[in-house]
Amino acid sequence: FFFGSSYPKMPAVVILGCGGVGRALLKQIAATKLTVAAVCDSKNALVAANGAFTAAQLSAIAEAKAAGKPLAVEGATVVPVTDSAGLAAVLKQCKEAAGGKCFVADCTASDATGPAMAEAGVAVALANKKPVTSSIDLYNKLALENPRNFRNESTVGAGLPVMAMLRRMVTSGDPISRVAGCFSGTLGFVMSGLEAGKKLSDVVAEAKSLGYTEPDPREDLSGMDVARKALIIARSMGWKLEMDDVKVEGMYPPEMGQDKMSVDEFMAALPSLDADMAGKAQAAAADGKVLRFAAVVADGKCLVGLQSVPKNTAMGALQGTDNIVEVISSCYPVSPLVIQGAGAGTETTASGVLADLLELADIHA
Repeated sequence: FFFGSSYPKMPAVVILGCGGVGRALLKQIAATKLTVAAVCDSKNALVAANGAFTAAQLSAIAEAKAAGKPLAVEGATVVPVTDSAGLAAVLKQCKEAAGGKCFVADCTASDATGPAMAEAGVAVALANKKPVTSSIDLYNKLALENPRNFRNESTVGAGLPVMAMLRRMVTSGDPISRVAGCFSGTLGFVMSGLEAGKKLSDVVAEAKSLGYTEPDPREDLSGMDVARKALIIARSMGWKLEMDDVKVEGMYPPEMGQDKMSVDEFMAALPSLDADMAGKAQAAAADGKVLRFAAVVADGKCLVGLQSVPKNTAMGALQGTDNIVEVISSCYPVSPLVIQGAGAGTETTASGVLADLLELADIHA
């Protein structure tokens, strides 16, 4: 594609992904100083003819994708993007046309975006966890070779300022000895249900009906999403860990895994776990504690799974779908630094990406 000689040398924002988060970002970004030069879905890149979409065009793109329509808007060029190399080519051309300043918002769940962004040498704002939980080599290229080009607030806790807080603590030289938290709104809802005396099978079915879980609840109950967030936190602290180094204990046995039974069969078999889970909840309550599905990053290790925590602590008092992170450091040796709030939702997640984009724009102004 070709912007033309009249293209103004302004910073270019490229948005990857037109799902819920991407569409929310398209609407939010229209009210800012940022200019969007291209929008990509899984098949195509839509490039603005003059280097910047109008607010009306961004709204039209979001509405079209919400209706399941192809990526298109009047006055823009559609460029097929079938693989990581094709995406890298689009990003390089956007970067060149913008005079070297290209900020990419990755709102996908794709494995292909990380290598493309690294090859293009662009600044990134991530909601997608995969670029920062794949190989440590890719993480180093994106996050460490030029830290001024890297932000990933929405990979942990949606819009909560978890990553910004950790980055400031590491930069200031405050040694972090322990980070613990509940990073899944879905599993928080399940834990609150168990605390209230509900059966595991009933509360999971309720969460599924409310749209809190993935279509296959095992995606949540496996704990892998929490494990990815624990790895992101560990890497932000300078730990050279891979995904295999994270110890994860999910909430169902291997014989109920995705390779063993369908979703319907899993939901039908879930009551077989009710008694064991109720026993764990009752044992915790007898000791003045409650069950939480938590991640602990400490002593060079990442542990993810069920924990019994005192009810009178911040984590113990957590209810519903809120997320929480507790940090122990040299400056906070006894009473931890705590951040708590909504840790899910497309608008919240998009706002975290937008804040990262605005920060990148200020850095490169």
